[in-house]
Amino acid sequence: MSVIFNGSKFKYMETKQIILFDGFCNLCNGFVQFVIKKDKKNKIKFAPLQSTGGQNLLKQFNLPNSYFTSFVYIKDNKAYFKSSAGLKVLKDLGGIWQLFYFLIIVPKPLRDFIYSIIAKTRYKIFGKRDTCMASAPDIKYKFLE
Repeated sequence: MSVIFNGSKFKYMETKQIILFDGFCNLCNGFVQFVIKKDKKNKIKFAPLQSTGGQNLLKQFNLPNSYFTSFVYIKDNKAYFKSSAGLKVLKDLGGIWQLFYFLIIVPKPLRDFIYSIIAKTRYKIFGKRDTCMASAPDIKYKFLE
């Protein structure tokens, strides 16, 4: 599987774990910074949902290009959304963070309901950025673009 990024092909097989996130959301950016610090093996790559690469991946997984109400975790060619995405990421980080995966036993509709409330109020509570952190030189290598 390959995805087109800025006119060139990106081999998905080279990066089996990708987080697509709202590049302007402070909460989302905070989560990405957390994952970057905890991902000691540098397995996870990132792409803002608003970027060309993010848009191409949304298209590849048959999601609308305006799908900004959830971050998306792509692992082994499968996309996870909302609470399932968050729990999968924590599990894959390993260490103490994988212990949170036990929350998967909570029924998905309840988990996603809580996630949706947070997603709807994230700008109001956490604010919004003017620029995406993907352009920061010290972490640029972690991003698909």
